[in-house]
Amino acid sequence: MTALTPDAPETEDDFDLSDANGRMCIVTRDSGSPDTLLRFVAAPDGTIVPDLKRTLPGRGCWVSPRREAVDKAVAKKLFARALKRDVKADPDLGAAVERLLIAQLTGMMNMARKAGQFISGAAKVEAAVRSGEAIAVFHSKDAAADGIRKIDQARKAWHLGTGADAEIPAFHLLTGAEMDELMGQNAFIHACALAGQAGEGVVKRATLLETYRGPVLQVSSAGPKPQ
Repeated sequence: MTALTPDAPETEDDFDLSDANGRMCIVTRDSGSPDTLLRFVAAPDGTIVPDLKRTLPGRGCWVSPRREAVDKAVAKKLFARALKRDVKADPDLGAAVERLLIAQLTGMMNMARKAGQFISGAAKVEAAVRSGEAIAVFHSKDAAADGIRKIDQARKAWHLGTGADAEIPAFHLLTGAEMDELMGQNAFIHACALAGQAGEGVVKRATLLETYRGPVLQVSSAGPKPQ
């Protein structure tokens, strides 16, 4: 995909039919905020580019943060309709967005580790959960069931002991091989995020990735309204 230089803020001239804030998914027609939608722009050559940081210049359009929604926008040529120009959306765009979300997540994990807000090791994670320091736990997809079980028991104990509304969330997003490739020596089997800006950033990105990979998106049979 052609890269764009993020040298200007997004414009307000986004996909706006009737919604007050001008941000509406071009697939589901649901309105949202920049934090709950994915932004896409067209490069000078007309290639559709994901703008996850919402910093690229030009007219943008918005899609619900689910793989099915991005794939449908590509298949139905909804980017061209929203941007009112001839554009090219790579058939692999949905997978490309997922790769970017994974890269953002692992990058934030590394940043949080440097800030002391992301720790790994089964014993350290279990202790952080039981003490209430952990705000989310992470397991490799191929982690041993026994290690997961012990940390799950700690999550349940903390939940029951504190009377909190919900257990500390647990994520199973990446395999050990994927983490080795992306994180090198910072790869982990069990880890947790701690309170703080960087740790909370990890949880935010993990939640977005999990949502993106989530269950099939329900889209109205009527489809998008005509422009």
